[in-house]
Amino acid sequence: MTAQTSDIILDRMMSLHPKIIDLTLDRMWRILAALDDPQSKIAPVIHIAGTNGKGSTLAMLRAGLEASGASVCAYTSPHLARFHERIRLPGGLINEEALQEVLAACEAANGGTEITYFEITTAAAFLAFSRAQADWTLLEVGLGGRLDATNVITPEISVITPVSIDHQAFLGETLEEIAFEKAGILKPGIPAFIARQDGAVLDVIERQADTVGAPRIVAGRDWDVYEQHGRLVFQDNEGLLDLPLPRLIGAHQVENAGTVLATLRHLRLSDEMCEAAMPQAIWPARMQRLRSGPLVDAAGPAAEVWLDGGHNPAAGSALAEALGRLTPRPLHAICGMVRSKDAEGFLTPLAPRLESLHAVAIGGTTQMTPAMEIAETASALGIDATTTDDMDATVERIVRKTPTARILICGALYLAGDILKTHE
Repeated sequence: MTAQTSDIILDRMMSLHPKIIDLTLDRMWRILAALDDPQSKIAPVIHIAGTNGKGSTLAMLRAGLEASGASVCAYTSPHLARFHERIRLPGGLINEEALQEVLAACEAANGGTEITYFEITTAAAFLAFSRAQADWTLLEVGLGGRLDATNVITPEISVITPVSIDHQAFLGETLEEIAFEKAGILKPGIPAFIARQDGAVLDVIERQADTVGAPRIVAGRDWDVYEQHGRLVFQDNEGLLDLPLPRLIGAHQVENAGTVLATLRHLRLSDEMCEAAMPQAIWPARMQRLRSGPLVDAAGPAAEVWLDGGHNPAAGSALAEALGRLTPRPLHAICGMVRSKDAEGFLTPLAPRLESLHAVAIGGTTQMTPAMEIAETASALGIDATTTDDMDATVERIVRKTPTARILICGALYLAGDILKTHE
């Protein structure tokens, strides 16, 4: 008899997925009621929505809270290498035994009824958190906000990170439509910390905040953050902080740090605890320099290998800016994407920096964009592009020609997850 593992249970849960995803909270309320409403028994929640920067913001919030001595549960998605990454309990990621227990309980409570994978696994996270002793729960929205499976809680604080175009099939074609969905996490009387936004996006968020009666604290109005002389400067009506830059690279991470600092100041954390959030936070596959693994070995000692899971136009712009902060080197990309993403929008800001692009097909999903299609898109942008099905050999070819190359693996979290199974 096959041993029960979390992977086996998760595979069964995938088979329950409706053939057509209709965004609704009905299935979520049903399974939570069957589980005796674990979402009402978790530690106070900071609920984080947005298009880009949710994970990085959560990582810095966690670092600051933990530096203050608080114990923290955290829920993020998707995972990169293994599902356990999605559910963090005080002391570390959920272990296999505890994960099996909550997944089995959710499977039994659901009784074979149709439910999305994200809904039933979010219920499992709530169940795990209800059994933990924690001071705070950090919840990252999966898709949108208004009808996301996490939006069944009343948080202590809401956070909306930068909103841009993504997931149009579910959230709407325009920035305003997408912003409305993100603003759906706002609750009456619950303070909302709003990152710097496009003007039209901020208008939508402010209108929704007015409608529900949510006080908001807004970047550029209630606080400001910027880089100066290699330091991070944050200022609000309580004064100025002069801090080290975030460990996470890029101007977008400075903006994310501002949202984090505004939130931590609201919680009355000391300047020292705010400072601790900067150098201690890490977030895999966000401008991550790989230090070991087969591709690093293939690159040799003089080259660099970097990994980034960003996949939409805003992420492409942030990635291009972050790369521009590094000491100049010839840049070569290995890129894989999923079909629902805008390859042209992602690659356009990167094109002026790239010496070459090598397109790959991503394993583990039927929704991959064919490598040839990515290469054709890149070529139309003036990038020297080709396809490959052997990443090790591609890296070796790049460094034979350019020993000091900077090699960027990018375009999809699926691809990043595959890489992180064998690299650090």
